Amino acid sequence: MGSRYRKTDTESLPLEDDVPLIIESDDSEPLIVSGSSRARRRHNIVMSEKSTLRRNLVGFWFLGLCNNFAYVIMLSAAHDILDDETAAAQNSTSGHNSTTTVSPVTTTINGTSYMTCNQISTGAILLADILPTLLIKFTAPFFLQRIGYRIKVSLTILFAMASFLIVAFANEVWLSIIGVVCASISGGLGEITFLSLTSFFDRNVISTWSSGTGGAGVFGSLSYAGFTSAGVSPRTTVLLMVVVPVIMAVNYFCVLIHPKGLDNPTDDTASLIKDKDKKTANLSLKDKLRLVVPLLKFMIPLTTVYFGEYFINQGLHELLYYNNTGWPYLNKKEQYRWYQVDYQIGVFLSRSSVNIFPIKKVWILPFLQLINMGVLLAQVFYRFIPNIWIIFAIVFYEGFLGGAAYVNTFYRIAVEVPPEHLEFSMGVATIGDTVGIAVAGAAAIPSHNHMCSLQIKMK
Repeated sequence: MGSRYRKTDTESLPLEDDVPLIIESDDSEPLIVSGSSRARRRHNIVMSEKSTLRRNLVGFWFLGLCNNFAYVIMLSAAHDILDDETAAAQNSTSGHNSTTTVSPVTTTINGTSYMTCNQISTGAILLADILPTLLIKFTAPFFLQRIGYRIKVSLTILFAMASFLIVAFANEVWLSIIGVVCASISGGLGEITFLSLTSFFDRNVISTWSSGTGGAGVFGSLSYAGFTSAGVSPRTTVLLMVVVPVIMAVNYFCVLIHPKGLDNPTDDTASLIKDKDKKTANLSLKDKLRLVVPLLKFMIPLTTVYFGEYFINQGLHELLYYNNTGWPYLNKKEQYRWYQVDYQIGVFLSRSSVNIFPIKKVWILPFLQLINMGVLLAQVFYRFIPNIWIIFAIVFYEGFLGGAAYVNTFYRIAVEVPPEHLEFSMGVATIGDTVGIAVAGAAAIPSHNHMCSLQIKMK
């Protein structure tokens, strides 16, 4: 008696000639036509695989959420970190005991109001938040595959926890910066680790990971703005976020269903790849450098989008404030916080959209983002946009473009790159967004200082 094979979404399973058929549909559960034991076993296997997929999709969503949370909190708190530490230093030199002061919204000279700024741009926080990540992403893809995932994830969790604790208890700018650096190391190591990890799971985990990173932006910035607006101090708010690394640990070690042998980097990873007929290539340094070239068509647009995005966030957001916002009234600090929330909502929605609205021509997105940057840069100088709600709409659109560039870039890589090269390609492509952010941070500092020195009139 011969046997035959019927393809399923996950694997081919043998069916004997006398075994009843199972009718499957994408829209419903498998229908068992007969009650044979083999059919029941096959049904159980399919249901187990679906349960595994659901758990992995949920697990990667929370990993994305937790991995980017510290990064988002540090950027949301950037204005407060600089303002509070600077105020503390000024008060200590003047003999005052208070640790915080409220900066004036504007400087008024002879009845004319001029724009005011922090002495240090929030781009300084951005650089501290991204340069360690950049160093990790440039070097890690060439050696990180030799380290087990349990070790990499554990380091990610420890650095995230350290970042919250250091910033919460810091009383000097330099110590706060060290906390931000820890967040950067955690985020960079986590991103390259988890995106490489997706190569061993169903392709759809890329979508849920990206959605989770977008969710980090929304929940991170919203929780920070919400707690501080409710009267909780910035330091206490940051301290409360220590629970996030714990959630990451629970999801990686308890929720995800790991392929066998995943945490032994010396194992043949062929058994971990969804396509059993293909193997993960043992790449030399020369091979890895050669693989980078075809990835540039994805990385360059991503770099450009993120440059425009983060120049706006850290170079312009602080300067896009209004003296009178109308209803609801928001002071300068609150405007900065809610710009961050608004931006992150756009990121979250677009990072969750790849299965609904995929974008193949990712090169279009950099042009749209640079137009955004030009409009908001002109607004700083000429104040031609009359209402803060229009700024909120532009900032939302800015975030939407950035999120779309991120998720579609990595989704296209997953589709186009051969499985044997996917783990390395996913890791190295993360350099694209980080380079854009680092260049934006470096450009934002002198640009911010120059604009602040011009005594721009407020209308």
